[in-house]
Amino acid sequence: MTWFWIGLAGVVLGVGLGALLWRRTPKEPVPEPQPAEEPDEDEVPLGMSEVINVLRSSAVVLDSSDQVLQSTSQARAFGLVRGARIVVPMVLDLVRQVRADGQIRTTELELRRGRVSPSLYLSARVAKVGDLVLILAEDRTAARRVEETRRDFVANVSHELKTPIGAIALLAEAVEEAADDPDAVLIFANRMGREAHRLSELVKQIIELSRLQSDDPLMTANVSEIDDVLAEAVDRCRARAQARSVSLTVAGEHDLRVLGDSEQLTTAVANLVENAVIYSEAGQKVVVGARRASEAEDSFVELTVTDNGIGISAKELPRIFERFYRIDYARSRDNGGTGLGLAIVKHIVAAHGGSVSVWSHLGHGSTFTIRLPELTAKDDAPAAGQEFAQEEISA
Repeated sequence: MTWFWIGLAGVVLGVGLGALLWRRTPKEPVPEPQPAEEPDEDEVPLGMSEVINVLRSSAVVLDSSDQVLQSTSQARAFGLVRGARIVVPMVLDLVRQVRADGQIRTTELELRRGRVSPSLYLSARVAKVGDLVLILAEDRTAARRVEETRRDFVANVSHELKTPIGAIALLAEAVEEAADDPDAVLIFANRMGREAHRLSELVKQIIELSRLQSDDPLMTANVSEIDDVLAEAVDRCRARAQARSVSLTVAGEHDLRVLGDSEQLTTAVANLVENAVIYSEAGQKVVVGARRASEAEDSFVELTVTDNGIGISAKELPRIFERFYRIDYARSRDNGGTGLGLAIVKHIVAAHGGSVSVWSHLGHGSTFTIRLPELTAKDDAPAAGQEFAQEEISA
């Protein structure tokens, strides 16, 4: 019996100690369910961010406090964004209006990036996307300048056409009033003829310029022989040069070729030669030259027209290729100039992938240089030390 009670006491003691230990052991905390984390309302959604990164437009995303969350490099270059803020007051006002009523708004902006820098024209569109505001801006500077050029061109054409038309109308009245004076009628009739010729030239050059603007000479290009281009250009101006006692000289390398429209290139060179003749005094010389030039691995043909006439002042040089711009209006008008000749030259040369430049000094004449990509063939390259040929054309 003794062993029975001892065993029972041991069982009871073991159970008691187990219960005591269970009560003293700390329980593992049961994790409480947490609410799902809400997305940050001021974070750019992934889809929108990806779209902005591939846009060609400049884009800016603003949060609810007008802080910039994301902006493209174009937006920063345009000067819309500085740091984390929109720095154009008009755009910021537009943003706040859009945030207030949710309506999409569009505006035109003119931004000045410096005292001497040209203005930048932007078309900005502002829209609300959720709690964010999106700004898209398109650069309209080039389109604006094209429109201004077109508007100026129409205004200039209207003015230039009115001048000879008005002169012809007045001269017609003068002829009618001087019907009994044959000498006066002859004088007025000669003046009418000159104005009619000037009007005809103006209309012809306006049509020519319009045709050139719609024609790409490199789309249907042929090989143009520079020897033929220069010969034809000089031949067109020979009569005027003879009338003014100005000699024409062709000098330079032979057998140079370019790719393009020979007729257009002839017109460009002839316009330069005609200008040189007009602004040269009797007994002076106009030289038309051609030579090969190279730059790095590229080869060019340079056509030059040089005179020792009255020259061009430094302040006039930047504008001489503008349409209807004339250095000496009275002299140009007396010689039938329209102010479109150099504009046509510039357009033709640019369409052929080339450039035109001018050097001039008052009293020392001028040199116009047309540079065109050369059509090269290794076997046709001239030998080293080739002499420049020179041909005198009597005027």
